[in-house]
Amino acid sequence: MLRLNHGATSAEHPVQPTFISYPLDHGLLADLQPDPRVDLQADRGVDLQAERRTDLQADRFPASLSAWNNARLELKSGATHFGYVYGGQPVLECAAGRFTLQPGMYFAAVEAGSIGGAGRGMVVSRWGARAFFHLGGPIETTGRLRYIDGCTDSLLVPPVVKGDACLNLLHIPAGTRQSQHTHPSYRVGMIVQGHGHCVTPVGQVALEPGQLFVIRAGGQHSFHTDQEALTVIAFHPDSDFGPTHTDHPMLNRTHLTRST
Repeated sequence: MLRLNHGATSAEHPVQPTFISYPLDHGLLADLQPDPRVDLQADRGVDLQAERRTDLQADRFPASLSAWNNARLELKSGATHFGYVYGGQPVLECAAGRFTLQPGMYFAAVEAGSIGGAGRGMVVSRWGARAFFHLGGPIETTGRLRYIDGCTDSLLVPPVVKGDACLNLLHIPAGTRQSQHTHPSYRVGMIVQGHGHCVTPVGQVALEPGQLFVIRAGGQHSFHTDQEALTVIAFHPDSDFGPTHTDHPMLNRTHLTRST
C-alpha cells in the first residue's frame, strides 16, 4: 500500500511518485488523512490494497477521492463533497434537495447524500469542512484568470472564508510547456478534455480525458501539451484567498456616518 512520505529518501523510504493517476473506476480511489492512527480500511469499509486503491497518509488536510461510474455513490456525513460530472445525467441527493445534473456541471454538497445512478464523475470529500451548497456549470472552454505560461484558470467553487478549500478549472493551451513548479498542498483532479503529459522528476505520465489524479504536496511537476489543449478540474484543499472577518465586501463597502 502506497503511503505519503515527507521525510528523506532511503532504501526504506523510496522516492514516491509526484503525480498519481487513476482510471475512472467506481468507488473509493484515494484517502488523504492526517492521523496515522486512523484505520482507513475499517473506517471506509474497503480493503484499499486488495482493491488496488491508494492510501496517502500524513497530510494536513483530510480528504478522499472517489468516483461514480453508472452506479450510485454514497456521500458520507462529516465532509463537504466537491464533485464534477464527466458524463451522463446523474442525480445528486443531499440536504439541499434532489437535482438531475448534466455533463460539465460541478457541485459542493454538505454532509450525507448520494450521487450517480447514471453517468460518470468524480467526488473529492474534504473531511471536517463545511462549505455552502453550490451547483454550477457547464464549465467554460477557457479560464477567466491568467495563470503561468499562458494558461488560464477559473474559480468554480470559491472558499467561503480565506483558507478554505476551493474547486478550479484549469485550461492549458495547445503547444504549452509549463515551467516546473510545486504547490504547498496536494492537488486532486480530473482531465476533462484533451491530451498531454505531466512531467515529474521520476518520469512522464500520459494524460487523457476521464483520468483522475493526485499531485503530492510539494511535488515538482509541469503539464505539457502538443496539438491539443487540456482542460482540467483541480481541487485545492486550502487557499490563501477569500474573505475574512476584517476584509469582505459587506464590511468594506459600509461607510459609517456621524449622527446629527
